[in-house]
Amino acid sequence: MNHTRSEQLFARATELLPGGVNSPVRAFRSVGGTPFFAQRAEGAYLYDVDGNAYVDYVGSWGPMIAGHAHPRVLEAVARTMRDGLSFGVPNALEVDMAEAITAIVPSCEMVRMVNSGTEATLSAIRLARGATGRTRIVKFEGCYHGHGDSFLVKAGSGVMTLGLPNSPGVPAALADLTLTLPYNDFDAATALFDEVGHDIAALIIEPIVGNANCILPREGYLQHLRALCTQHGALLIFDEVMTGFRVALGGAQQRYGITPDLSTFGKIIGGGMPVGAYGGRRDLMRQIAPAGPIYQAGTLSGNPVAMAAGLATLELIRAPGFHDALERSTHALCDGLEAAARDAGVAFHTTRAPGMFGLYFREGPVETFEGAKASDTARFNRFFHAMLERGVYLAPSAFEAGFMSSAHGDAEIAKTLEAARAAFAAL
Repeated sequence: MNHTRSEQLFARATELLPGGVNSPVRAFRSVGGTPFFAQRAEGAYLYDVDGNAYVDYVGSWGPMIAGHAHPRVLEAVARTMRDGLSFGVPNALEVDMAEAITAIVPSCEMVRMVNSGTEATLSAIRLARGATGRTRIVKFEGCYHGHGDSFLVKAGSGVMTLGLPNSPGVPAALADLTLTLPYNDFDAATALFDEVGHDIAALIIEPIVGNANCILPREGYLQHLRALCTQHGALLIFDEVMTGFRVALGGAQQRYGITPDLSTFGKIIGGGMPVGAYGGRRDLMRQIAPAGPIYQAGTLSGNPVAMAAGLATLELIRAPGFHDALERSTHALCDGLEAAARDAGVAFHTTRAPGMFGLYFREGPVETFEGAKASDTARFNRFFHAMLERGVYLAPSAFEAGFMSSAHGDAEIAKTLEAARAAFAAL
């Protein structure tokens, strides 16, 4: 493949943007090489500025569950933007979005729109502290909740990809208020709450970890955390920015039958536009200004164009059988990859939930952050480039989940598995 124009753009970008990018994982630092620059996208495919086409398993990091540039989403955006891009006063579409979210996710009796997943998680933590009068929060090793100071302690995603487990610039005093637990460890969670449960405002978790690749909860684990939070008066926050509306219509909380106190969302509810939201019990959400004393605001929150894109996407995925079909496609891809690796004699394991998956160059199972870190990242990096050269784009990090969309059909899966057989053989 020719990448001349991408290389030229990256050379210009490195003089103007830190690392040449506006979000770290895009720089390909983990896998090596030069990132490609996108020109356009359609369905399951990305097209770069040099004219190369890729079957895309990143999907803008999750929002494109119905595929890129879906006609109904584009029509909704075009129709809405003709009336203006932003108003700074309430608009009807943000009410429609709130009605949609609260109808789909019963634990969210009220919701507040924001502009990113990071804003959503920061706001949920502030609400939890204000509502409980406590200061400490609990997070999990390898989970990433955005770049807020409280969350950059033993985080996943790009923090782990770049080898920065704790970021400079985070005050030690603030980091001390963040307690960390190993994901899927029942005893560690019980011991922590027994020791300091009376000080904990909230526990925040990715119910399916998507930022240390893809780790699923052990049976009963999320239920155990729900019981601990209830027992000790702490709030349970599900960060469903990634899993919300993807692993089931009602997210991971529907899939596993858990009722969190607060939830955070993003990605799919913007249909590819910048968006976030947090919601939960009515008594908690009524403490947010102007209804209550806990302040949070945003100039572009509830942006009408973003709301239109998100509402069109939600309408698409509410179609009967949508998530069942997505789950079948995910299994077909992962089963095929495992078979191809087995035939090549390569140690390889996949994890999967509807519409998202993890790739590990090691024997399974992988149920912990330590298990994820034991994957052969050097081998993943070689596999990543072998797939990219064959027209398949995977997340450029061994510590990021992959995403399926309804646009990934039999032809795209077959193309991916053909590329994988050659890539595994090359390893």
